Amino acid sequence: MTHDEFNAFCRAKAHTTYVVQWGGSHVWKVAGKLFALGTTNKEGGPAYTFKTSEMNYHFLSQAPGYKPAPYMASRGMLWIQQHQSPAENDEELRYYLNESYRLVTLGFSKKKQRELGFNQI
Repeated sequence: MTHDEFNAFCRAKAHTTYVVQWGGSHVWKVAGKLFALGTTNKEGGPAYTFKTSEMNYHFLSQAPGYKPAPYMASRGMLWIQQHQSPAENDEELRYYLNESYRLVTLGFSKKKQRELGFNQI
């Protein structure tokens, strides 16, 4: 997934905002809370960081092309970075970005979730 594809995917989600910060990173937030981060890896390719469940964090920490997210994981947060992004993994990455978005919205108060239309059954 290219940075343009990443940005288009994140932009399509409700209540998102975009800013370039932290040395040129593509930072995506939902209602003010970080859910996805696009950067460049050491080889000059794209790298994407996202929040995960505890189970996915442990699985992805050992998976090829993934690693605990620099800075965030060292502070105990369950964030993973996909640092090798072949095109055949794009669907998998979209799944994890959707899941990150969902996990972040679950952290909002019930009132805010209702106001924004999140996680309603």
